[in-house]
Parts: sequence; structure tokens; C-alpha cells
Amino acid sequence: MVSKTKVIKPYALSHGSTLGIIAPAGPAYDPLEIEQGKKILETFGFQVAVAPNALQQNRYLAGTDDERLSDLHRMFLDPDVDGLLCLRGGYGCMRLLAQIDYRLIRQNPKALVGYSDITALQLAIWKRTGLVTFSGPMLVSDFGREPEEYTLKHFYKALTGPFAMGAIPPAPGIKSKVLRPGRAGGRLLGGNLTLIAATLGTPYEIDTRGTILFLEDVGEQPYRIDRMLQQLRLAGKFRFVAGVVFGEFTGCEAEEEKNSFSTLEVIRDAMKDIAAPCYYGLSTGHGANKTTLPLGVRAKIDATECRLTITEPATLI
Repeated sequence: MVSKTKVIKPYALSHGSTLGIIAPAGPAYDPLEIEQGKKILETFGFQVAVAPNALQQNRYLAGTDDERLSDLHRMFLDPDVDGLLCLRGGYGCMRLLAQIDYRLIRQNPKALVGYSDITALQLAIWKRTGLVTFSGPMLVSDFGREPEEYTLKHFYKALTGPFAMGAIPPAPGIKSKVLRPGRAGGRLLGGNLTLIAATLGTPYEIDTRGTILFLEDVGEQPYRIDRMLQQLRLAGKFRFVAGVVFGEFTGCEAEEEKNSFSTLEVIRDAMKDIAAPCYYGLSTGHGANKTTLPLGVRAKIDATECRLTITEPATLI
């Protein structure tokens, strides 16, 4: 059983392309990180256009809902903006989902890059438009904090390359673990586990049928990881999935280890009777080294070798 979605692809970026900076979730707190992030992007040959409200702050939000929504629409509409890069995660995207003009986005497809809380925005856009987006580094969270070469290389390749990305190489220090061997193919979807669980039961919940599902998270205790994985199980999200790959779960070990399972033990237990191939250790998530993954394109998983391969181009030229 495979979900049928008409896929829309954004145009690839090139030297001189303009990245519009939006803040659909949390605010930035350090102006120096913003400037550092802009400089990194400019070294790639990109121009940077910061949305009018992107530097606002409304307690834990980057401006009011109306301001953040206005920036999202403005940047998709602006003919001088070629792609959108999120400022950071935090919290706030779910507050916008019901008010987004998805028809506007469908008619003006552009690359949208982010992760963490941005997962909610990406799930909704995929569900309502079929637009391929990118789980990847953000202005403040990554480019503003001396990003690793691995992160920079894969960001540029994903957004400018006209071909399928191919096999995703492991990042330095990542230890992969086979959870269930085997091979499969499907569309790659997923992102932050907390946001995927939070959107269940809404019009924007993920459809995992025939997909390769990837999951990552940060700052969650193992019992909370367990609870969210069980929630996905009870919602049937592992029943018809083609494959599952786990990225980094940064800072997710127990505060009192002697009274807790480890995060890997929790994941192993949740996957013990899943028929689909799955492995742990994709270089994506909240760690220092992260690949940029196109969401909605075809991919292959070889869990026996702990390898994910992107087999379809994510952009148009």
C-alpha cells in the first residue's frame, strides 16, 4: 500500500541565488550568530535576504503568528528569492499550519530547509502540496556556530546538484547499528520524532505507507522516546512502512542511567517485531555533523550495510 502524492520539485540553487531567511518557530538571541551564518552562506556564492519579521521576538516565538506567517508567504511569493532557509527551530510551526496558504506555495515552489520544529511545517507542506523540502542545517543553529565541513558539503550538494545525491556517507564518529537487516525502496519522509508524534490525529499527520521513515530527536529522556515510538506503533505508522532509519538522538540518555534503558535499547525494543528493514546511525539531526536530506524523493535503504541512498533528483534545473 503506497500513498499517492503528486510531487513538485523546487529549482536547484546556483551561484548568485538568493536565500530568504524566515523564522517560523523560535527567535534568535545572538546577533553575532546571525551575521556569522550570513557570511558562511555568502562564501557559497549565495545572497541572503532576511524576511522583515525574522528577527522579531515574542517570548518563545519569533514574532506573532501573523508576522511569522506573513514572512513565510512573502518569501514564497517574492520572485527575487530562490530558496528559503529557516533561522532556527525551537517551537512555533504548529501554530501556523491551519493558516498557511498552501495553494500559494504550490504555485511558487522553492527549496525550504530546516529541521527540528520545522518538521511540522515540512509535513504539512508535503501533505497539502507535494513539494519536496529539505531536512538540513539552519542559519543560527548551524551556520552561525562554526559548522563542520561535513554539514557544509552536504548542504551545498543537496541544494545545487541536479542529480540524485546517491549514498549518504557516515559522518565522523557515527556508530551505526543494524536493527533489522534487509533492503527496500520508497519515498523518504520523516524528521523530528517529537513533532511527528505531535501531529498525529491532525490533518497534517504523516502517511508512512510505502515510505522510508527517518527519525531523530534531541534532549528527550529514553522513556519519552519510548512513549513516542509506542504512539507511532499504535497509530499504525510502522505497519506498512518500507524501511526505518534512525538519525542522531542528541542528549537523549537518561539522567539516572542505573534506573533506565538506554535510548538505543528503547529503539531496539520498539523495532523488534517490525517487518521492515531498519538501522540506527544516519548522520542527521541535532549533532554537529548533519547531512541535508530531500523529503519526498525516492530512496533505498540497505539496513544490512547501514546505508541510505537517495535515488531520485530532488531539484529541477
